[in-house]
Amino acid sequence: MSSLRTSAERLFKLSAHHTDWRTETIAGLTTFVTMLYVLVVVPGILEEGGMPKGPITVAVILMTGLTTIAMGFFSNRPFALAPGLGSVAFLAVTLVSTEHIPWQTAMGMVFISGILFLLFTILGLRKLIVRLMPPAIKLSIGAGVGLFIALIGFRNAGLVVASESSNSLTLGDIGSPNAILALLGFLIMSVLLARKTRGHLLIGIVVTTLIGIPMGITELPSSIFSLPESVAPIVMQLNISDAIQLAYFPFILAFFVPDFFSTLGTLLGVASKGGMLDKDGNLPQIDRPFLVDASGTTLGSLLSVPVITTYVESAAGVEAGGRTGLTAVTTGLLFLSTLFVTPLIMIIPKEATAPALILIGLMMLSSVQNVNFGDATESLPAFMTIVVTIFTFNFGNGIAAGIIAFVLVKSLSGRHKEVHPGLYVLLIPLILYFVTLA
Repeated sequence: MSSLRTSAERLFKLSAHHTDWRTETIAGLTTFVTMLYVLVVVPGILEEGGMPKGPITVAVILMTGLTTIAMGFFSNRPFALAPGLGSVAFLAVTLVSTEHIPWQTAMGMVFISGILFLLFTILGLRKLIVRLMPPAIKLSIGAGVGLFIALIGFRNAGLVVASESSNSLTLGDIGSPNAILALLGFLIMSVLLARKTRGHLLIGIVVTTLIGIPMGITELPSSIFSLPESVAPIVMQLNISDAIQLAYFPFILAFFVPDFFSTLGTLLGVASKGGMLDKDGNLPQIDRPFLVDASGTTLGSLLSVPVITTYVESAAGVEAGGRTGLTAVTTGLLFLSTLFVTPLIMIIPKEATAPALILIGLMMLSSVQNVNFGDATESLPAFMTIVVTIFTFNFGNGIAAGIIAFVLVKSLSGRHKEVHPGLYVLLIPLILYFVTLA
């Protein structure tokens, strides 16, 4: 054990990041249990698009585990990756079910999107865009991501639901056993947080899961071990030649732009919570996480897994003290372990992880206090970044809207000199993206 800790210190420079082996592994476990829903939600959505559920579940586990481990070793950052839910739903529902495009062709579009990510990263364009972004946008991303995470938590807990009659969110059935369990979990985690208990999120998730057993919400498995299914039916099934059509360009753009800014928003938002940003609000060596997620998207398409992106649930590990790649490596290894113990791992209900997401949202609001709300040309773009993120349930949309607002408000108010020329160039594809959505 001592040799492992020595190796971890050497590889991840734990002391330099003011952390230790125990803290990092607990943080990795916390991120893992918070993200477990991915293994249920993603294959379920892709099955609606005609993909075989067993093989795609194995592929999702493999890509989530391997890319997260790669993130840990290559970037030494505590970020976890998995297929982006927005891209998954877009592929299965919009392209396959609505547009009747074969999922193999849709995977070809994912591959092309991944190649674009790689080119943008290698050429330094992604890093350049980060540096072009105004400070007001960077400061508001953390708050936007935090509220986004909290909204996911409220939804998973059943505390808010979508109302078809009013076309808005409304209060859920807070008297239901599911909501009561989530509220109990929230109370437990809040008290542990107030008492400054280390590992408060993980402890709260475990305790809430146990409470859910007599309530009939946590379902005990009939077996503990299981063998993974073969991925042969979905390997190398992408159809790139059919995907290269001018008519499909808006679809490729719809994969590329949201994930570009969603990844950016997650990296900056989570890194801000962990104190990893420099004085200008930039993440040092951000090209490394970018390269991992771009490579993951490209390679994932070969396994019929949609766009791989950095997950906001990484904030759970950061809140638990994770500061280095050891957190990510721990998370990735735990995901790979589910190939053989899926029934045991899947007993954790979403009602146990939902309170953790709500509390993480609280922790991430602090960055917005540094926005200059006395200057409308600064506060309005920040406001747009946050509210569009929440109202459209997509923080890629929020960042894009914030940048557009910044350029237009600054320019039309006679302060065009405060706008970097590169932002005018960036304005074109962002407006085109929103026109495509419309």
